[in-house]
Amino acid sequence: MTPKLFKLIALSAVGLLCSVCAIAQPRLPQGYFWKKLPNGLEVVVIENAKVPLATIEIAVKNGAYTEGPEYSGLSHLFEHMFFKANKDYPDQEKFLKRTQELGAIWNGTTSVERVNYFFTFDKDSLNAGLKFMNAAIRFPIYRTEDMAKERPVVDGEFQRAESSPYFQLYYEVNKALWGDLITRKIAIGVHEIINTATPEKMMIIKDKYYFPNNSLLTICGDVKHEDAFKKAEAIFGDWASSGFNPHEKYPIPPFKPLEKSTAFVKETTIAQTPYMEIAWQGPAYSTDSAATVAADVFSYVVGLNSSKLQQALVDKGLASSASISYTTTHYTGDINFFIVPNPNKLKECYAEALNQISQFGKPDYYTDEQLADAKGILLRSHARNMEKPSSLPSQLSFWWCSTSFDYGTDITDNYQKITRADISKYLDKYITGKPSVAGMVINPEAAKASDAKTFFVAK
Repeated sequence: MTPKLFKLIALSAVGLLCSVCAIAQPRLPQGYFWKKLPNGLEVVVIENAKVPLATIEIAVKNGAYTEGPEYSGLSHLFEHMFFKANKDYPDQEKFLKRTQELGAIWNGTTSVERVNYFFTFDKDSLNAGLKFMNAAIRFPIYRTEDMAKERPVVDGEFQRAESSPYFQLYYEVNKALWGDLITRKIAIGVHEIINTATPEKMMIIKDKYYFPNNSLLTICGDVKHEDAFKKAEAIFGDWASSGFNPHEKYPIPPFKPLEKSTAFVKETTIAQTPYMEIAWQGPAYSTDSAATVAADVFSYVVGLNSSKLQQALVDKGLASSASISYTTTHYTGDINFFIVPNPNKLKECYAEALNQISQFGKPDYYTDEQLADAKGILLRSHARNMEKPSSLPSQLSFWWCSTSFDYGTDITDNYQKITRADISKYLDKYITGKPSVAGMVINPEAAKASDAKTFFVAK
């Protein structure tokens, strides 16, 4: 995680009609083509001939949000095991040798609401690459010896994260924000669950979520959509549907609203620099998609150097940085106000941060020019995100997993439509006067010198 996580942006244009599908064609940008196979697998082909390469990605609606305590972190471990053994390549050495033969660049990621796997290679290797992906996604082999090697790797990622004072603050804030459902918001997992994972548990995850009707295959690069669709259907067409909607059969429990504001000071010797974070439960795409758009625009407004937030905290020397972020999620998301305070002015910094929050909803908190500037930055970010063809599948699958194709296609236009009234409604509903969690991580000596626990309290 990073203190400020900006969203991935998708292109905006009018989609094409799909003559072979009974289901309505989603709106997609020019050069994007969609087809749904009879088994439920959605396939998108993005024709982009900037470089003679092709990228294939499979995204699955899986991740932290599907994990109760007994499975916490196993979606991430499952992602790691994807690159081990399968029916066609029965050990990792053969798997890796094949990636070398294909000249592939490959990786996978696990987040709150998505797990994705991708390969980039020469465009002439498209058919071979699709077969390679097919073997890995459909026919994995979970060997005990492979899991014994990979569990420490995944747990090592967790331990490295724990060595960061920011992660420790982030984790404690999230525990207070989500309560018993914390495992459904933190993809990294729990040490004990990771270190005792078995092949049987991997198969439980596969049998719940790894089906074509819960997956998106994206093919992007110097390809033609007719040919790519033909190859995809020939290779993935016999992948059997689950026959059920995984998210109906295994529903995500509702996140309990935060009842009251809390604050804590976490002391640790690794926090040579103190950090502060204030978090709220934010909007969900499933219940308030309009607010998710307003949240982005407001975050960019207060991120401007000219904003009152920056002037009050950074320009006056109370903090070296201050940012607000929200990441769109299908289920309840979180809004984060992250501050790197001046170690010598901790009390003043916290007091001013609370003062700024109290002013967010005032009509004069930002100007029309600042609102226009924020929208302009979002447009430029969109343009930059479109420059690298191999990143387009990941951008698309983010929207598919957490929102919809239409949401991603319309997002940049919708940013431009956001009004003061939209932002005011968002602030009133999720921030102004609403319960929050405030946390500060600091080393024991600085905590004692500043008497942090006397002033860093819930307000």
